[in-house]
Amino acid sequence: MKSSDVKPGERVKDARFTEDTLAVDLIDGRTIIVPLAWYPRLLEATPQQRQNWQVSGAGYGLHWPEVDEDLSTEGLLRGAPAAPTIERSGLSTGNSNPG
Repeated sequence: MKSSDVKPGERVKDARFTEDTLAVDLIDGRTIIVPLAWYPRLLEATPQQRQNWQVSGAGYGLHWPEVDEDLSTEGLLRGAPAAPTIERSGLSTGNSNPG
């Protein structure tokens, strides 16, 4: 986020979950609600792991240390789901010979 794009009201105030959504309250009074399916790490996390979040990025992000997930208010406001990840196990051929 460029400093010219910083909007103080877009800082995180609170976050909460339902069975299938994440709701993030912003300082300016808006609430962003997104499907958990957009964030597989959070979807697969336990309720206790989901509740263990911290404000990050000078107030413009959320971090879940136990599941290594980070979200920004900018991305949430844009409606941006998590980028797909490549499974490491899918890359392994079981052959230790690099040639």
